[in-house]
Amino acid sequence: MTICDSSSSSGSSTKAWILHGLAAGAALAIAAGAQAYYGRRSGKYRSRVIGIIPARFSSTRFQGKPLVHILGKPMIQRTWERAKLAETLDQVVVATDDEKIAECCRGFGAEVIMTAESCRNGTERCNEALQKLDKKYDIVVNIQGDEPLIEPEIIDGIVKALQAAPDAVFSTAVTSLKPKDAFDPNRVKCVVDNRGYAIYFSRGLIPYNKSGKVNPQFPYLLHLGIQSYDTNFLKVYPELTPTPLQLEEDLEQLKVLENGYKMKVIKVDHEAHGVDTPEDVEKIEQFMRDRNLA
Repeated sequence: MTICDSSSSSGSSTKAWILHGLAAGAALAIAAGAQAYYGRRSGKYRSRVIGIIPARFSSTRFQGKPLVHILGKPMIQRTWERAKLAETLDQVVVATDDEKIAECCRGFGAEVIMTAESCRNGTERCNEALQKLDKKYDIVVNIQGDEPLIEPEIIDGIVKALQAAPDAVFSTAVTSLKPKDAFDPNRVKCVVDNRGYAIYFSRGLIPYNKSGKVNPQFPYLLHLGIQSYDTNFLKVYPELTPTPLQLEEDLEQLKVLENGYKMKVIKVDHEAHGVDTPEDVEKIEQFMRDRNLA
C-alpha cells in the first residue's frame, strides 16, 4: 500500500471560497468564522490521537452490518484489529448505541463507549464518545466499522496529513476509482485542488464530461470512509445546521466544506472496498481468500 500526499506544502494563510448560490454576506460571514478558527489552531501541534469506530445495528441497507461474519470473525472485530496496528493512535474504542454490538466488542477485548440512538451520523457518534472519555485528545480518527481490511498505514497517513496542515480541521483519504464503480451511488467520488484540499464529494461521477461516459484517461478518485478531525472542530460540528448539498447527497463531509472549513486529502493505493450491502460480504471474502488474508 502506497501513500502519496497530493499537494505541496500548506500556505500560511487561508482562502475562503464561496459556494455558488449563497448570498455574498452569508458567505463572507462563514469565511470569517473559519478564518478565525484557523488562526486559533495554527500554533498547536496535534499530538494526542484517538481512533473511534462508530457502529450502529440499525441500517436501511444492511441491518446488523457490524456483526456480520467475514471468514469467521465479526466484521467490526476485523476493523478493530487493523486499527490497533496504527502507530499514530494512542487509543482505539468502539462507539455504539446497541448492546449486542457492545457485548460482541467487549468479548474480543475492545473498549466500548455507549452513545445515544439519536446520533445522526458517525461524526456525531464520535463527538459524543469523545466527551465521555477522561483523557483529552487533539485528533479523532473516525474509522468506519465496515472497512475490515483498512490498512493501518492509511490511518497513520491521514493523521500525519492533519498534523501537517494547521489550516485544515479535517483529513481523509481517496484512491483510484475503478471504471465499473463510476456510476455506483454507494461509491463516493471526490475532487481536490492542486494543493490537496477537497473541493467536492458526490455519489455521482465527478467530474462529469459532455459525453456522459467514463473517460478512461482521467484519474477519478474514490473516497474512502476513514476521516480524522481536529477535536475542537468536532465539538462545533454537531451545532452546524445541515446544509443543502449535505442533505441532497447524504454526505456529512459536505457540511464541513459548505461552512467554509478546509479538508486535507491524501491519495493512497487501496484495493479492497468497504462492505455497503449484503452482496459485498461474498466479494470481500473472495478477495481475502485470493490473497490468503483469512
